[in-house]
Amino acid sequence: MTDDLSLLSFEDALVQLEEIVRQLEGGQLRLQDAIASYERGAALRRHCESKLNEAEARVQAIIQRADGTLETKSMD
Repeated sequence: MTDDLSLLSFEDALVQLEEIVRQLEGGQLRLQDAIASYERGAALRRHCESKLNEAEARVQAIIQRADGTLETKSMD
C-alpha cells in the first residue's frame, strides 16, 4: 500500500477504500488502528472524488460537431 495517494489510480484507491470500510464495519480493529484507517479512508475518498472530477472535465471537453465528428476542447 503506497502512502502517496497521487500515485494511485482511481481503481486502486477504490479497492483500498473498500477494504478499509470492510475492516471498520467488522469492528475488530483496535481504536488507534480504526482511527488511522478512518483517516486513510477519508484521504482515499478525496482522492477518488478528485479523479472522478478530472475524468468528468475531460469528458465534458469532448464536443460533437454538426457533422458527427468529435472535437476535443481545451480545458484551459
